[in-house]
Amino acid sequence: MDKEIEILKILEENAKLTPEEISEMTGFSKTEVEETIKKLEELRAILKYKAIVDWEKVGEELVFAVIEVRVTLTREKGYDDIAKRIAKFPEVHAIRLVSGEYDFQVVVKGKNLKEVAFFVSEKISTIPEVRNTVTHFVLRTYKEEGVTLFEDEEDRRLAIVP
Repeated sequence: MDKEIEILKILEENAKLTPEEISEMTGFSKTEVEETIKKLEELRAILKYKAIVDWEKVGEELVFAVIEVRVTLTREKGYDDIAKRIAKFPEVHAIRLVSGEYDFQVVVKGKNLKEVAFFVSEKISTIPEVRNTVTHFVLRTYKEEGVTLFEDEEDRRLAIVP
């Protein structure tokens, strides 16, 4: 299992590395690395290889919102059932069962504020088990998946001289 964990940590940091490069980093043979990766993909421990994109840098303005969702459970519908229904919407970027005042945290991606607002009012709020929602629009993302999305900028604040 240690071999798998080591390879997973490397891939999580940089999924573009080749089996040859991982082999050099770990001391495992290229074949061992390839077989381990294949096994982890089949187990669905590796779900997807993904690029982290700073959409602002390419002129694409996407709107993200974090929606807190409170639900009422029934004998027929538990948390998993409700989460699976919400997860099917293409606008849903992530959904998590959380502790606290709300049951779910839903991260939504849209082209503009109106699209996200429509999603909340027409799709989430119409689910019978949904009691209420609170929507927080993301104003700026500074770090995503462990990667900072800003360059060190010069401090332009004026100095106060006593």
